[in-house]
Amino acid sequence: MKSESLMNAEQLSAAGRVLLDRRGFLAESATALGSMALVKLLSGDGLLAAEGGEPQIDPARPYAARRPHFPARAKQVVVIFCAGAVSQLETWDYKPELIKWDGKPLPGGPAVTFQGPAGNLARPQYEFRPRGQTGKWVSDMIPHLAELTDEMAFVHSLTSKSNTHGPAENFLSTGSILDGFPSLGSWVTYALGSESEDLPSYVAIPDPRGVPQNGANNWGPGFLPAAFQGTTMSSKQMVRHLAAAGVSGGADEAARSLLRRMNARHLAANPGDSGLAARIASYELAGRMQLSVPGISDLSTEPAHILKMYGADDAVNADKAAFAKNCILARRLIEKGVRFVQLFNGAYASGGKLNWDGHNALKEQYDVHAGILDQPAAALIRDLKQRGLLEDTLVVWCTEFGRMPFFQKGSFGRDHNPDGFTCWLAGAGVKAGVSHGVTDELGRKAIEDEHPLYHFNATILHLLGLDFEKLSFEHNGVQRRLTNVEGKVIRELLAHPV
Repeated sequence: MKSESLMNAEQLSAAGRVLLDRRGFLAESATALGSMALVKLLSGDGLLAAEGGEPQIDPARPYAARRPHFPARAKQVVVIFCAGAVSQLETWDYKPELIKWDGKPLPGGPAVTFQGPAGNLARPQYEFRPRGQTGKWVSDMIPHLAELTDEMAFVHSLTSKSNTHGPAENFLSTGSILDGFPSLGSWVTYALGSESEDLPSYVAIPDPRGVPQNGANNWGPGFLPAAFQGTTMSSKQMVRHLAAAGVSGGADEAARSLLRRMNARHLAANPGDSGLAARIASYELAGRMQLSVPGISDLSTEPAHILKMYGADDAVNADKAAFAKNCILARRLIEKGVRFVQLFNGAYASGGKLNWDGHNALKEQYDVHAGILDQPAAALIRDLKQRGLLEDTLVVWCTEFGRMPFFQKGSFGRDHNPDGFTCWLAGAGVKAGVSHGVTDELGRKAIEDEHPLYHFNATILHLLGLDFEKLSFEHNGVQRRLTNVEGKVIRELLAHPV
């Protein structure tokens, strides 16, 4: 009779029987231990591909630069966010049929839209003309930006999930119409960190006239660690509470030096406390910012010809001069290695007086807003290019949705239109001079190569070397992404579509 142990051994697999052999077990163990050591060494050098999309972040150095998923075309981003929903029909999407149909009702069109009854079709309120080598038709409303169309890659067929400003801003900035989701800049800095040691990895620059409709949701971290929220600053108001009121510089430095020693001692006594390490890292960054921010915000060092190029010396239009200074600040932040800069043009809902929400007097209000946006934004792109920064910097121009081809009844403005509008990219990795996607002949709806904003954000991530399907964060038991469960890279916009 065979022993019970021998019978059990015969039921094992071949690999299992090998492990019963003492010499074989020791040999295999030695190989396994060596493999584990190798994995540890490769992981420490960042040479292993992550299985999931969550980056490995040292709590003591949350802003340290991290490798992308694959070689990136762009290393930094500047977003020019025009709040209030810029009309594509007055800017980038030329529709000559609107001129023919001007003043006539839209056959089969909606009787009522977002803010009330629909009126008659209305021609573009500005003249269009062909620009640059591509001959793209662009509006006279933005003559400075129009000169740069050969640098831009347009998407004319974007769509949003909301026709209300707040949720639509959320959708553009966070991929969700709901509050509480991370902004694009937070996702990017969570994944990549920053090249700057002394400045935040993510900076949001509000318009001189105020914050956009959904305020901090546009640069908030949502459920990501708070370290990756945007820091707000502008030419009018730099970082709040940066300096201690009533405390001399020497006393402030002495106090910070003492705190550094106390923090280091406490951290050494609690080596496993990642939350403590993160708090100390944020305090140390704040201390370095006390030294770096005053210098970067001092525009008196800019030469006169640069101030003039941006329009920062405009003595008549104070809002334009202030926005121009914001654009110079954005360039300075990029020069210093800040990963993501979000530059807002337009503030909160105000009947179109403070942003691009042109319901009642579109032409009159757009004359004002275009005068603030055009020259400074165009100068920013030119300045980045002449300094060699555009090679590694992606410039994004965006707005939350578009406008209807008809006026609202009894007014001279256009209602909200989430079914077909335009945004564009320029700079690192972008196929310059391309126009992708088509709206119908009156510019109301995307009819060819329709792209929800998920696709636009996925393309931005791709240019930064990030796989939108891998970049994720587990929240409430769900693996969340910027693009939800959707997404697609718009490869027609890429200089090297791989």
